[in-house]
Amino acid sequence: MTDIAKVSPYKGDILKGKVALITGGGSGINFGIAKWFAAHGAKLALMGRRQEVVENACKELQKKFGCDAIPVQGDVRSPEAAVKAVKSVIDKFGKLDCLINGAAGNFLCPAEDLTPNAFKTVMEIDLFGTFNMSRAAFEYLSKSKGNIINISATLHYTATPWQTHASAAKAGVDSVTRSLAAEWGDFGIRVNGIAPGPIKETEGMKTWIRSSSRRIRKNCI
Repeated sequence: MTDIAKVSPYKGDILKGKVALITGGGSGINFGIAKWFAAHGAKLALMGRRQEVVENACKELQKKFGCDAIPVQGDVRSPEAAVKAVKSVIDKFGKLDCLINGAAGNFLCPAEDLTPNAFKTVMEIDLFGTFNMSRAAFEYLSKSKGNIINISATLHYTATPWQTHASAAKAGVDSVTRSLAAEWGDFGIRVNGIAPGPIKETEGMKTWIRSSSRRIRKNCI
């Protein structure tokens, strides 16, 4: 039994036979999710823009958990890439039970310095990517009566400095989550959102602390 399975409150093989596709699955929060899915018996497809990253992540899952995992190279901003990614999962495993929309882009930037293209890029990855992947997976999730989990954030629940772009994108993700849940429940598809706050030791948090400290020092001197 793996260390994760030992501390999990769930039955060890609760996801045995299930197939999940995780975007942004090669690193960060999404790779952490992949480990828990693997520990509980799921078959996985990890999607990302960098082939080497998702390949290495799959190798680690296979070595540590004996997980049947495949790398899927693709950019969620492209509807065509989304369709291709889902098809590769169906070709390999024959079905899809769970889609986790975790791919995201972010950086710290004051609104007055934020370029329209930078704003657009984050919106396309987070918001458009969530819809593109969900739309591409709809047919197969309706067959399996599967589910979608959208990874949001807490940035927009009040207001977060230097995060206008990411806050707008995640607010959109929350809205899409609610709308799809209302519409696709009729097809047996459950759609839920998760909004993680700051997570210690993640690369994003380290970047936030470094950048925030520099800006605070600059404004106080």
